[in-house]
Amino acid sequence: MKKKMLVTILSTMLAVSSLCGCSQDANKKSTNQGNSANSAQTTDKETSSAGDDVELVEGDYKIGISQFAEHGSLDNARNGFIEGLASEGFVEGKNLTIEYQNAQTDTGIASTITDSFVSDKVNLICAIATPSAMSAYNSAKSTDIPVIYTAVSDPVAAGLANEDGTSVGNITGTSDYLAVDAQLQMIREILPKAKKIGIIYTTSEANSVSTIEKYKEKAGSYGFEIVEKGISTISDVDIAAAALAENVDCINNLTDNTVVSALDTVISRATEKNIPVFGSEIEQVKKGCVASMGLEYYQLGIQTGKMAAKVLKKESSAKDMKFEVIDEPSLYINTAAAKKISLEISDDEKSKAAEVYDEIISK
Repeated sequence: MKKKMLVTILSTMLAVSSLCGCSQDANKKSTNQGNSANSAQTTDKETSSAGDDVELVEGDYKIGISQFAEHGSLDNARNGFIEGLASEGFVEGKNLTIEYQNAQTDTGIASTITDSFVSDKVNLICAIATPSAMSAYNSAKSTDIPVIYTAVSDPVAAGLANEDGTSVGNITGTSDYLAVDAQLQMIREILPKAKKIGIIYTTSEANSVSTIEKYKEKAGSYGFEIVEKGISTISDVDIAAAALAENVDCINNLTDNTVVSALDTVISRATEKNIPVFGSEIEQVKKGCVASMGLEYYQLGIQTGKMAAKVLKKESSAKDMKFEVIDEPSLYINTAAAKKISLEISDDEKSKAAEVYDEIISK
């Protein structure tokens, strides 16, 4: 009798345990489904603001973005690119997946990144800055994957375009071509007595090499001599900046990715000698360059994203599109940077500026 009662009790306990377990599993499953739903709602909320006014493009697309360095101007180009795509119906989280990787100024890593995008069979590669664009072109050359680049100062010198602007292959994009004459004219107006302009550049960056030649070619017309310092790695910037600051009236910064990544070092060395640093675009001015006749990289990115959208929609092919530029540079001035070295910028010059900043923004 006792044995029979014991068996009954054990059976009852097992049944109750099983029911509890089922209940817990059901609750857990319900909770997970709720979390997934909430997550989906959150994703929709985050991405729905972009592209709400345009009809979504049917299908799912995957894009690889390879960025050569991590600094403000290239980040702006990337964000603008994504915005440009969204304005044409390609919205991240809805019908678009973006795989983003940064080469941290290493050309070897840049090649590995674009090789991996090709292996992943992405629909398109966006390459930000010249070394990444060159790597992407080489990686995708034997495939049908189009490459759209941005922030490439001289696509012709980089071997990405022909002299007439046409593409050398299944690749096109936008150039951040520097307005050398406008920059030299601006420096002359701000520094009427200056004679020597110092420029640091990376010898392995094709865009920087070609831009240096343009400066040397045009400098004499404005009464300047260009004093150049070539570097190989970011660790060379400090020594080069210190040496230049001893012998020039100002330093002019290019869009050289390695040097821009160490811009604080350049500005610090120049400030020690009470000489100004001029930038090439808005983010450099925000960070402490005195002025720039430059471009806005976010807008350049939007322009690039719209070019990419045409390729994805098959309205055009990369090989049939000439690279594009922003036609007119804008003047940006930082009065706080000028004040640090006791440099007076005239009201007339400030009145010409698209933006005048009264603080140095370090980020």
